[in-house]
Amino acid sequence: MIKQRVKEYGDFQTPVALARDACALLARRGVHPRSIVEPTCGLGSFLNAAVELFSEATQIVGLDINHSYVERAAESVRSATSRRDCRIVQGDFFEFDWQSAFADLREPLLIIGNPPWVTNSALGVMKSGNLPNKGNFQKMRGIEAITGKSNFDIAEWMLIRLMECLTGRRGTVAMLCKTSTARKALTFAWKNSHPIEQAAIYLVDAKTYFGAAVDACLLVASFSEKVGSPTCRVYSSLIDNSVSYSFGLFDGGLVANLDAYKRWQHLFGANNLKWRSGVKHDCARVFELQRIDGAYCNGLGERVEIEDAFVFPMYKSSEIAKGASHPPRRWMIVPQRCVSDDTNAIRETAPSTWDYLVHHGAMLDRRASSIYRKRARFAVFGVGSYTFSRWKVAIGALYKRLRFTPVGPRNGQPVVLDDTCYFLPCRNKAQAHGIADILNSPVAIEALSSYVFFDAKRPVTTDVLNRLSLPAIARQLGWDDHAIARLLPHEASEQQKSLF
Repeated sequence: MIKQRVKEYGDFQTPVALARDACALLARRGVHPRSIVEPTCGLGSFLNAAVELFSEATQIVGLDINHSYVERAAESVRSATSRRDCRIVQGDFFEFDWQSAFADLREPLLIIGNPPWVTNSALGVMKSGNLPNKGNFQKMRGIEAITGKSNFDIAEWMLIRLMECLTGRRGTVAMLCKTSTARKALTFAWKNSHPIEQAAIYLVDAKTYFGAAVDACLLVASFSEKVGSPTCRVYSSLIDNSVSYSFGLFDGGLVANLDAYKRWQHLFGANNLKWRSGVKHDCARVFELQRIDGAYCNGLGERVEIEDAFVFPMYKSSEIAKGASHPPRRWMIVPQRCVSDDTNAIRETAPSTWDYLVHHGAMLDRRASSIYRKRARFAVFGVGSYTFSRWKVAIGALYKRLRFTPVGPRNGQPVVLDDTCYFLPCRNKAQAHGIADILNSPVAIEALSSYVFFDAKRPVTTDVLNRLSLPAIARQLGWDDHAIARLLPHEASEQQKSLF
């Protein structure tokens, strides 16, 4: 039951020592609240620490969905706040009228706490009711929303809601959360003109305090009539007074390291070549095969006898990150050459493959992503002529080290990649190795790193990769225009356009 609660509610109770350290930090920053609010108060660690330190606060508000937590928090907080207006109540954050609650509170406000560390998709899998109203609140484009970019931490939704309620008020938001959640909430606030005067992130060792292997922080954002620049300073700990680096919005994008970006910003710009994602299929046990004793075997332990027409050698992100130095150990069934292909044609051209897919049809039909709706049965995504280019330059999207790897054909077949990889399709071996050399140069790696948040679940994205200007990097490395034109033609031929 306890484990289920941790999973469903992201229920990591804040250690008292950590709450006190966070409040001490706020005091050093000059925070002096008249009202203190903890929106998911749990056992009240933050409320107690704030009450102890901020004696000038006369109004205390706490909310939690767990009735037993509310009773215990109320008992401990009220014993220390007998002469203050203290309200600790049970309620659902997502249904609570925060706008009205804030309207009755004296300024400056301090909104402090430790919201749930869980995503909306994880709660959806558990069929939890502890969710906000579903909607594309981040205003993602359609394709982004259905391919996973619209997945968000519950804390992100909460932070954004609280920031909206602070618009027009003086106050500070101070929340423990994942660093990726803090960035997303700040980015939303900056892009939607919420009046953040200053923002800072102080890194916290989540493994020590919570036993959680995630990158976490205390986000501190102050609100007032004065709107500051869309930047956030990052500190290595709650007691560090020196800024490690700053990130923020710049040139229309979120930049991971502003100083490094400003040094290399001339390397970003127009690029003729377009980065692509590997194949997304969402059912590795059926679509991915291995060779055992000379025969294909799937992830279900079954021997698979199908035609070779739709089977291709493949690499995953981990193999690309290691340089793809060994021959592929897996093969992928790719039932389409482009996303619009009618898979029924497989019945005639490769009947054994069709029978195999039909035999596992129930499993394939259960793939949860809405991306497969209204598409051909057994369809995959992220597939086109570029998927089957014989040469590619690839990078694993999930790793903290940036490494670009040339990938060539194996036994006369193009190697395909899964959707944990991104790649540039290339005309030939020379182009693939030439582009890889440019991208692996210290200049390119440092420039790209200024855009990459290495603590993100997927540090590398096509959004970032497509910003790099390969001709600009080549010129920085001393290449002449003739050499650049040979490797990176300004105008692609029709055949190249089908690849690029």
